[in-house]
Amino acid sequence: MVDIRKKERREEELRLKKIRALKEKRRQKYLRREKIAKRRAPRIHPSSQSVFWCKPGEEDSIFTDWNVFTGVIKSGQKEGQPRRLARVKANSACLLTARATTEPEENRRILGAFMVREDFDPRKCKDGYIPAHPEYRLRLSEQEAEKMLFWNYYLNERYPQKITWNTGRHRYFNNTWMAEILQDIITLKKKTKEREYVKLFFEYFCQMNRVNMNGLDKPNGALVRINRAKGNG
Repeated sequence: MVDIRKKERREEELRLKKIRALKEKRRQKYLRREKIAKRRAPRIHPSSQSVFWCKPGEEDSIFTDWNVFTGVIKSGQKEGQPRRLARVKANSACLLTARATTEPEENRRILGAFMVREDFDPRKCKDGYIPAHPEYRLRLSEQEAEKMLFWNYYLNERYPQKITWNTGRHRYFNNTWMAEILQDIITLKKKTKEREYVKLFFEYFCQMNRVNMNGLDKPNGALVRINRAKGNG
């Protein structure tokens, strides 16, 4: 595990260098294309992010291969075939979460996240695997994950104080909630390089999803609301 973490840190430093080198070039390109892009860009769905429930023993393979399986269709003519997530495109982030079998759902932790590779097309995805962007990807340490509870950000808008995830591999969720998560991870990071890296991830995400990074509210997920109602928040 120590060697794996060292390797991950080295890879993270290399990604950070690449991002720094490309940042100014990307910014200039973005400014040139911004006016045209605003006119031509397709509408971005307000909930085009996807959160996945990682099963025990699956985490290492996801963070080694840097892709995530969408799951299979459970019934109907296409039963057993990989599920296609139509909203997951280049602007999407895949959020990876887990909880122990014996834990309550409110303890679901955020393990990490990645942006989807820029050339990913859900219509052509036959094997059900969503590939990570080569630069924008991160994995939290166990200690960090304990502080990043998924239900502080997420809620079922029909039942805002209900915390349940009984079945299913994934859920779509709001673009702004993902921005709030990344913003909190920036604060969570103690090392300057790691904090800078997540900040670049955050900026890229907001740019791709047209989220105002300076206008974010504080997280207001189901767990936050429940604690507030109890007088704990």
